[in-house]
Amino acid sequence: MKNLILDGNSLTVEDVYQCSAMPSTVSFSASAKRRMKASRRVVEDWIRRGETIYGVTTGFGEFSNVKISPEHLEQLQENLIVSHSAGAGEPLPHQVVRAMTILRLNALAKGYSGIRLETMEFFRTVFNASIIPIIPSKGSVGSSGDLAPLAHLVLTLLGKGRVFYDGAVMDSGVALKRIGLKPWTLSAKEGLALVNGTQMMTAYASLVVWEAIQLCKMADVAGAMSVEALKGSDTAFDSRIHDVRPHRGQQASAANLRRLMAKSEIRESHRHGDPRVQDAYSIRCIPQVHGASRDAVRYVHEIVSTEINSATDNPLIFPAGKTHLEGGNFHGQPVALALDFLAIALAEFASISERRVERMVNGSLSGLPRFLTEDGGLNSGLMVAQYTAASLVSENKVLAHPASVDSIPTSANQEDHNSMGSISAQKVWQILHNVQTVIAIELMVAAQGIDFSRIHPTTKRVMKAGRGIQAAYNTIRKHITHLNHDRVLYDDIQTALRLLRDGSVLHAVEKTIGRLQ
Repeated sequence: MKNLILDGNSLTVEDVYQCSAMPSTVSFSASAKRRMKASRRVVEDWIRRGETIYGVTTGFGEFSNVKISPEHLEQLQENLIVSHSAGAGEPLPHQVVRAMTILRLNALAKGYSGIRLETMEFFRTVFNASIIPIIPSKGSVGSSGDLAPLAHLVLTLLGKGRVFYDGAVMDSGVALKRIGLKPWTLSAKEGLALVNGTQMMTAYASLVVWEAIQLCKMADVAGAMSVEALKGSDTAFDSRIHDVRPHRGQQASAANLRRLMAKSEIRESHRHGDPRVQDAYSIRCIPQVHGASRDAVRYVHEIVSTEINSATDNPLIFPAGKTHLEGGNFHGQPVALALDFLAIALAEFASISERRVERMVNGSLSGLPRFLTEDGGLNSGLMVAQYTAASLVSENKVLAHPASVDSIPTSANQEDHNSMGSISAQKVWQILHNVQTVIAIELMVAAQGIDFSRIHPTTKRVMKAGRGIQAAYNTIRKHITHLNHDRVLYDDIQTALRLLRDGSVLHAVEKTIGRLQ
């Protein structure tokens, strides 16, 4: 079991992905503990002196002008959590909840929130015991933090709400008792510190952008397989073309395609005498389209990497100057815009992939058997696999509409501009899974196409595809046999999707030709 040491400054997207995907533990660095203790000492000094500080000795939002008496400060923090636990909808996926927890702990470990170290240790103990809060997926407007989802997260510490533990859903108080803990009592400032932040949307962002990085490579693999199936030209991938338009993503995609197709007997068989001057855009422009999406993914990765190591609380405590500053680091706009951009970029992978699928199953365009079946009419072959891809692409077009262009004021217009980043996050999560399915369909269809294109037109001998493509093809064929007669395609699609998501195809390719860019 991996132990992740949180210091508030060095968390990576890969850390978040790995430690949320499997059982893991977290602990705090010595420097993080010192910073948290220092900021807490300042908060306690202010409370003793009766200073007026937003959310510490006052109400919240529109109630910021209401002073709270010292004997009610603990009740204020619990009331905040209970009242803000007003979410709706289906529960968040467990991996997202675990990622949220890691991110919240890391943000607080920076030491600008004034939370007690004892509270943080209690919080991490609950996480380390694999207690997963049940958090409704809807209710955040993405400013003042992901308030409702984070409040449901914190409910668990108070022994309220429901959790998933030891294979079952139960009251959080029961789960705490099973690991030897009593419900925690929050002190001044702590409830606010725990719910002010972008951790729901950023949890989604971390998981999606990590998978998107892998998907960039798999889109190139699928595209290269389609080029081979369609007996397309590799001229469009020549480095000289891309060196004179040197976008990083475009150059990387073209380099991947050249390596994947290297030593292709299929390509050599039609290098001369092919009447086509150039291929359709979905083939010829793979580097330009995939490359633009790659650049977008890299940009979003940079934004997310910054956000997961940021202090997103309000007010922020600066112990060195014994200062508290009220600001807006909880506003989700940086993440919301990035996720809307990522949604568009990922949707384009599926859009061009579906066009390649259409070319392969359309006999009038491909020169291959119609719908890639030897006995068309009796068999429909891969006809409806393209329907499914088209359906997902159409759905993505709706989901790709940016949520961040909308804003509805809340809290009596005190919070009069909201990012809607939580909506951006959940849309891009769905788009990611749709795109993965479309790319999986392309892998499956391209393998069937290669079954036909690898037969030499005159000698009838079986030719090899490019080394990287051959490795991908062989892996797919170990699990999905050639479609001789109609069968339930759902099973084949799910198998192809599993091979994509678990990294089997990419591993086989990179084992053969080295790491792709």
